[in-house]
Amino acid sequence: MTQIGFYHLTRTSVTDALPPLLTRTLASGQKAAIWCQTKTVLDDVDKTLWKISTPTWLPHGSAGVLRPDLQPIWLSVEAEAPNNAKFLFLLENRQCEDCSQFERVFDLFDGHDENAVAAARTRWTAMKAAGHDLTYWRQEAQGWKRAR
Repeated sequence: MTQIGFYHLTRTSVTDALPPLLTRTLASGQKAAIWCQTKTVLDDVDKTLWKISTPTWLPHGSAGVLRPDLQPIWLSVEAEAPNNAKFLFLLENRQCEDCSQFERVFDLFDGHDENAVAAARTRWTAMKAAGHDLTYWRQEAQGWKRAR
């Protein structure tokens, strides 16, 4: 089954949390897909990723780009991964109905938004019932801490 990590954002925004996670994804030789609910957030992520140069540049593409299969990171409001990504990042309470095409799923949610926390709990319950391997990560001052 797919490894699904729930990432409880308590110290930074999703646009601040994503670059280090994506840097590690690319360093491991994997491609990523990022699914957003809205075009507004997709545009914010796109702008953020274009500005990142340290520790590494994060090349990415989205709808309208030629050769999406060559993009290391794919941004979308659709449930798609035309770059054949094995890592999926879910933003804005996006759900993954069939996660079996991915090795890992990163579900990032805003810990300061009660509705987002409640929605993450609902997704956790559904993914656990589906038999996925779940982990919970809480953002701490020194990075991510896995909770048991």
